[in-house]
This record gives sequence, structure tokens and C-alpha cells, in this order.
Amino acid sequence: MDAATVLTGILQLATLLLILALLYRPLGDWIAHVYTTQKDARVERGLYRLVGVDPRSEQTWQVYTRGVLAFSIVGVLFVYALQRLQGLLPYSLGLPAVPEGLAFNTAISFVTNTNWQSYSPELTMGYTVQLAGLAVQNFVSAAVGIAVAVALVRGFARRGSATIGNFWVDLTRGLTRLLLPLAVVSAIALVLAGVVQNANGFAEVATVTGGTQVIPGGPVASQEAIKLLGTNGGGFFNANSAHPFENPTPWSNLLEILLLLALPVAMPRAFGRIVGDDRQGYAILAVMASIAVVSIVALTWLESLGLGTAPQLAGTAMEGKEARFGIFGSTLFAGATTLTSTGAVNSMHDSYTALGGMIPLINMMLGEVAPGGVGSGLYGMLMLAVIAVFVGGLLVGRTPEYVGKKIGPAQIKLASLYILVTPVLVLAGTAFSFGIPAIRADVESTSIWNPGVHGLGEVLYAFTSAANNNGSAFAGLTANTPWLNTALGVAMLLGRFVPIVLVLALAGSLAAQKPTPSSAGTLPTHRPQFVGLLAVVAVVITALTYFPVLTLAPLAEGLV
Repeated sequence: MDAATVLTGILQLATLLLILALLYRPLGDWIAHVYTTQKDARVERGLYRLVGVDPRSEQTWQVYTRGVLAFSIVGVLFVYALQRLQGLLPYSLGLPAVPEGLAFNTAISFVTNTNWQSYSPELTMGYTVQLAGLAVQNFVSAAVGIAVAVALVRGFARRGSATIGNFWVDLTRGLTRLLLPLAVVSAIALVLAGVVQNANGFAEVATVTGGTQVIPGGPVASQEAIKLLGTNGGGFFNANSAHPFENPTPWSNLLEILLLLALPVAMPRAFGRIVGDDRQGYAILAVMASIAVVSIVALTWLESLGLGTAPQLAGTAMEGKEARFGIFGSTLFAGATTLTSTGAVNSMHDSYTALGGMIPLINMMLGEVAPGGVGSGLYGMLMLAVIAVFVGGLLVGRTPEYVGKKIGPAQIKLASLYILVTPVLVLAGTAFSFGIPAIRADVESTSIWNPGVHGLGEVLYAFTSAANNNGSAFAGLTANTPWLNTALGVAMLLGRFVPIVLVLALAGSLAAQKPTPSSAGTLPTHRPQFVGLLAVVAVVITALTYFPVLTLAPLAEGLV
């Protein structure tokens, strides 16, 4: 790789980090203000009256949880019904109803902020389903994630309180004051960058060879904006952000990476502001940034080496990558999209080198906490912080406290269960796919295009992506089958809502505690030592959980 290419890649990363650094304080401060102010906007008051919500009435963690679950169940049913009735809807582009199994999987996928797509969007979904169903869930699923994170932060901030906020107020403010305004601005920026925005449907055009080609159009930029801002990831087209209508230039590529990172990176600032200690936010951000930089550098380095017979013969590992972006533009996007819960792709992770493809897999196995999804990244890192404080207290003989709250048996049990949920779903789903003879025969004959260890890696990647609500895939897997539609749907559902219940239960237990003043025995959680401990805890938990299965797939393939 020549020096000019390396310099271009370094400049891309440096530009991205600089813009994120400039956005960190103002965006984080605004998020904190949105969820702490007592003033309601006029449109918000109208919405509260419409649905019968008292914005001044607060909820216990149990009531808050019921609100999250009820709202999400209604969302699943609504999106499922839209798909099944597509043939009767306007602007369906003549497309038929979505089959039952695929509609079930897709409804869960978008409500859980996963956006796993077992179909080709432009050939399966009409405009009404795309906009009234999928795009709406892109907004509200992201708002739910932020609301849960803010509820946990309130748990740390409040003293002797039986409540953690009001879900309906948090949901409404997340939509009206944060996601909608940012999405409008972002959509305009994407249109200016060349992303398509129209309602033309399918257009037949003449090619330079005298033939004809069908060109799909659609409201792409508006959906692309919230797809990225809300760390959703579901593309308007099957090729996702590798499609020139979704991501036409290197500049739009950098803009899209910025959009998917902006809110997750700003969330630690909001955490620090709400708990009254900005240093705590900087410590969380430092852990996230350290893991992210190491991951992206490792991924870029491995892909630049081009290990493997075919890349060595070709002189570079460009298979599956977009020539417009090159290796640096592709790996930066791949790292960012799996370090968050976005799942959008501008290159095919399935075509990465064996060890290079392992890095996006590990990013998800870490729990997507660097910086993670909108809301989910922060509450995931805070759950790890609870574990780290407890471990640190045991190591140095200090009282396990975090942000003025004692970490006792109840809190550790909730955090431990949170850590165990996704590994159980990932490993059980992968094991059932190969361990039950009838299912294995179907998966190997119908779903896996690449037999052997890479085929195992494709199934492992699918369940890791689903359980962590990411949505990206090793594209060599045909997932639109009865088993995978069902199993991945269940993994997405449990991987989203079981952790949310545990997070809200922890928020309730913390909010009820009285303040614990800092003393000489308190473990400082804003210093570099704790930052290092928290990063190590995140990596060690992942390594101990997933290393055996990694040796069977990407590591085994990389050593061939």
C-alpha cells in the first residue's frame, strides 16, 4: 500500500475524531437538557393530552418497564400487519404481501433497533411499508434506547427516590427535541452529498449499449438519515451503504460514519452532566474511544496485509470492498457500524480476510459498547462499570461504590445477568443450528453457501448480530428460511428486552438508595486506573465467553 493511500486513511480518521470532539460537549449538554428540563413544548403538551399522559407524573421502574414493553409489542404488531396487508396499501409499487415468517422476523428486527434484513428491500417493501412502518420504527426504537439509558442515569443521580422518570415523556422528548430535528438536518446534508430523495418508483432507462435497465428510486435520504442517527442500519436498498444511491462519494461515506457515531459518543457527556460530575463522562468516553481506536486500527491493518491465498495473488484484499472508498474507507465504516449497533455496511464483511472478518464479530461480542448503539451503548458500558467497580473493590480492598451509590449483591446480580443474556442467545442459537440433526441438514443445504469453518462463521455472525441488535451479516448466509427467520427473531426479541428489564431494575434499586459520601475507602472512578480496569473487564469477559467458539470459525479459517 502506497504512502498516499495511508495518509488519506489517517486524514479520514483524524477528521472524524476532530468533528466528534467538537460535537461532544454541545450535543451531550443538549441531550442532558432535553431529559432534565421541566418545560414542555406546545406540541409535546398536545401529544400528552392526546394519549392521556400527565407529564409531571413519574413512574417506578416496574411501571416504566411495562410502558417500554407495551409500546414495543404494539409496534411489532403494527409493522407485521402493514407487511401482510402490503398488497392493499397505496404506493406499494405493485409488490405483494410479505410472507408470514419474513414479516415476523422483519417486524421484530425494526422494533428492536436491529434492522436485520433477510430480503432485498427494493424488491420486497413498497413506499408505505418503508415509511409508515420501517422508518417510523427507526425513530421510535432509537428513542426507546435513549429513554432506557437516561432512566439508568437517573438511578445513579437520584437519592432515595421510588421513581426513575416517565417513559412517555422521555420517548416524546427523544423524538421531538432530538431525533426528528437532527434527522431533518442530516437528510438535507445527505441530499446535498448526492443521496437520492424522490418518489419515482421504478424507472426504465436506456443504457449506453442500447439495452434497458430498471432503476429504483425512493425517499432514500430521509430514511438514510435516521438509519444512521438512530444506529438502526436497515438500508433502503439491498446493498445498503455500498449502493451509490445511498452512499455516492467518499465525502458522503465520511458523513454517514459521523452520523452513526454522533449520538452514542455524546451520551457519556449527558451522563456526566446529569450525575453532576463531568469527569465520570470523560472516563466512560475514554474507555469507549480506546477500544474503538484499537479495533479500527487492527481491522485496517489486517485487511491491508491481505492474508490468504487469493489476496496474496491479487496483491490486495479488495474483494467485497467498494473501489470508491478503498480499504480505509471500508474498514472505518465496518468498525464504526459494529462498534455501534448500526449494522449498516458499505462493504461485504463476508468477503473480508478470515482474521479481518473476525474483528467486526468481536466488536459485537464486546456488547457494542464502544460507543455502542444510541442509548444501549451507554447503559451497556455502565453495566460493565458496575462489574468493574465490584472487581476493583475486591482487588484493592475498597468499598464498591459508583457515582455515590453502593454496589451490593442485588446490583451485582442484575449486572451479571445482563452480561450473560446475549452470550446465551448467541451460543445456544449457533449450537441448535448445528446440533439438532434436522435443523443442521436444513441449514447446511439451504442457508450456507460456503461449507466448512467459514459456513460456521456465517451462522455465528448471524446470531451474534441478532442477539446484540446489530443487523449486519456475513452475506453468504441465506437467512430467509423458516428456522432462521424464527430463531433470529427470537434472539433479537430477547436480546433487546431482557437486558432492558435488567437495566431498569438496576435503575430502580439505585434510585432508592440514599447518597453515600466519598471517603478514603472509595475507589476513584474518574482516573486513568479505572479507565484501564473497565477496558480490561470488557475485553476479559468477552474473551472468556467467546474464545472457544472463535477458535472453531474465524481463527481456524485464518490458520488454514
